Amino acid sequence: MRLRSALATAALAGAAGVAYARWEAQSYRLRRLSVPALPDDHDPVRVLHLSDLHLTPKRAKLQSWVGALAELRPDLVIVTGDIISDDEAVPLAIDALEPLFDVPGAFVLGSNDYYAPTPINPLKYFAGPSDLDPQRAELPWQDLIEGLQAAGWAHLGNAQSSANVSAGSIALRGVDDPHIERDDYASVAGATTGVTFGVAHAPYRRVLDAMADDGVDLILAGHTHGGQVRLPGAGALVTNCDLDRSRARGLSRHGAAHLHVSAGLGTSPYAPIRFACPPEATLIEVIPGSSR
Repeated sequence: MRLRSALATAALAGAAGVAYARWEAQSYRLRRLSVPALPDDHDPVRVLHLSDLHLTPKRAKLQSWVGALAELRPDLVIVTGDIISDDEAVPLAIDALEPLFDVPGAFVLGSNDYYAPTPINPLKYFAGPSDLDPQRAELPWQDLIEGLQAAGWAHLGNAQSSANVSAGSIALRGVDDPHIERDDYASVAGATTGVTFGVAHAPYRRVLDAMADDGVDLILAGHTHGGQVRLPGAGALVTNCDLDRSRARGLSRHGAAHLHVSAGLGTSPYAPIRFACPPEATLIEVIPGSSR
């Protein structure tokens, strides 16, 4: 009888935990922070960092929430990939982001923009970064790029650009997704001149090292989902890249550069849960006070 009671209690606790984790995955938050990455004579720049929306036709709540962020009136929007997760999601992504198109913006893609998601055993993440399943169907990523560029946003997949904001011109450089080895930092490498932001989907150290060595002031990335499941006292259990778990989300230093890793706003459709790691967008006020 005691065993039966214990099993029933465990089953109820497990069901409650899953229900909570599914709720948390839709409890979208805005995180605000400041980072002293600008020269003393530079005016502040407000950057809205979005990542890992993983949009599908079923995520109407997320689409509306993202669109409402236009009320923040940022100076610059940076989107660090995994915007879609469905072959019908490109127009949904464009509609969600459309209220922000009056603001200068830039973006890179992630593996889930290129390829449709597939189920994966979550225990595999403990063995190291996930591999690309050769059976994954390709998504209409070209349409996504064209739609965002038509709105005036810069595609930074192994490319450079600049953003003209009220505080001045910000140099931008980025790479295509390092997680599936599409990055080619050599094509944008070189010592920085002026304020420079670096952009990547997955924060692999080879890219972070190169950007920091070149003098990039602020690096923005996503991909990790902040660990997606975090435990009290332990934090993120995995990062799905070679970045240490302590930096799975939030602001840190990488060499002389500041690094911000977004916990992201979505999840794979096959793992629609989060635990102690709510989905988030981040409004970063980049301010004077650089220690370079």
